[in-house]
Amino acid sequence: MKNKSLYHLIGSFTLLFFAVLCYIVRFYPNTLAGFDHSIIHGVHRLYPQMNGYFLWVTKFANPITIVLLSVVFVGLFYFNKQKITALWLTLGMVLISGGLNHLLKVFFHRERPTVLTHMVTEHSFSFPSGHSTASTLLYGTLIFVLPLVIKDKTLRLIVQIVLGALIFSIMVSRIYLGVHYPSDVLAGMLLGSSWLFFTFPYYQQKKLAYDLKAIRRNK
Repeated sequence: MKNKSLYHLIGSFTLLFFAVLCYIVRFYPNTLAGFDHSIIHGVHRLYPQMNGYFLWVTKFANPITIVLLSVVFVGLFYFNKQKITALWLTLGMVLISGGLNHLLKVFFHRERPTVLTHMVTEHSFSFPSGHSTASTLLYGTLIFVLPLVIKDKTLRLIVQIVLGALIFSIMVSRIYLGVHYPSDVLAGMLLGSSWLFFTFPYYQQKKLAYDLKAIRRNK
C-alpha cells in the first residue's frame, strides 16, 4: 500500500512518545510538575475570559456526545455501503476509547489536578484524558475518511482543518477547565493518533479488497 511505511513510522513515534509519558507518570510523576503547571497557567494567560467557549467545546467529547455521534457515523457508513469504514470506526471507539483508555486510567490512578478550580465535575482518574483520546479517534477517523464523502479537494481540506481545530480546542478545554494536566491530554492524543496511523493502512487494504469483491458481485 502506498505510504504504508510512512504511516507506520508516524504511528511508531506517537506510540513511543505515549510510552515515555506513561513511564514518567508511573515512576517519576513529579518530573512533569513544572511542564504541566507552566502550560496550565500559560493557557489561562493566552485565553483569558473564555469560560463560555471552552465549556461549550468540551461537550463535543463528552461521553454521551461521543457515543451518539459514533453511532450516527457508524450507521451512515454502514447503510451507505461503507461497511469497512464503519467497522474501523467502531473498533477504535470501542477498543481504544471505551476499553483501553479506561483500563489505563485505573492502572495509573492519577488524581485530577488541584492547580485550579474545576469548572466541570469529573469522577474518573486523570491519565490519560478520555476526552482527548475519544475526540482524536472520532474526529481523526473522519479526517482520514473524508475523501469518501467530499471529492472537492479544497472543501475537503477546509473540513479537515476544522476537525483538527476541534480536536485541539477540546484538548485545550480540558486544561482550561482545570480537570486535566497537559500531559493527560497529550497522552490521550498520542494514544488515539497511534491507533489511527497504525491501522489506517490495513483499513485501506481491507476496504480495497471489499470494494473489489463488491464490484465483481455486481457484474
